[in-house]
Amino acid sequence: AKKIKTSEEVAQVGTISANGDESVGKMIAEAMQKVGNEGVITVEEAKTAETELEVVEGMQFDRGYLSPYFVTNADKMVAELEDVYILLHEKKLSNLQAMLPVLEAVVQTSKPLLIISEDVEGEALATLVVNKLRGGLKIAAVKAPGFGDRRKAMLEDIAILTGGQVIS
Repeated sequence: AKKIKTSEEVAQVGTISANGDESVGKMIAEAMQKVGNEGVITVEEAKTAETELEVVEGMQFDRGYLSPYFVTNADKMVAELEDVYILLHEKKLSNLQAMLPVLEAVVQTSKPLLIISEDVEGEALATLVVNKLRGGLKIAAVKAPGFGDRRKAMLEDIAILTGGQVIS
């Protein structure tokens, strides 16, 4: 095995992987150049015959809201929050007492809150849902991505991306 270094070499490997299609090979090289070695490249089937490259800034992980009561757009069944505070918590949140100071501070600002933690359950989840339904709190909670040490690393990545820190 030989480590590839140049964009041209990446294009050659991409072309081979694409059954000899040079345009796809070049597009793979362009994608690699844009996202770097640590970036993620996703290939999806399109509804058209066009082959295109789309670069999306930021981070994405596949976890949904913990309760359908967090939905803000019923047509799409999604929870959309803008200009949001994010609470990154390494462990499960089940006791409300630990969260009260954070919730009270967020309510004062009128900004939404996104909670990303191992899980939110019991009294804590029920309280968040009730406050959301009463309109006192714009909120959504999702399970943190990954498991074990990987989850901890992903929470750290989110903290770095958002300028925050993980609470454990």
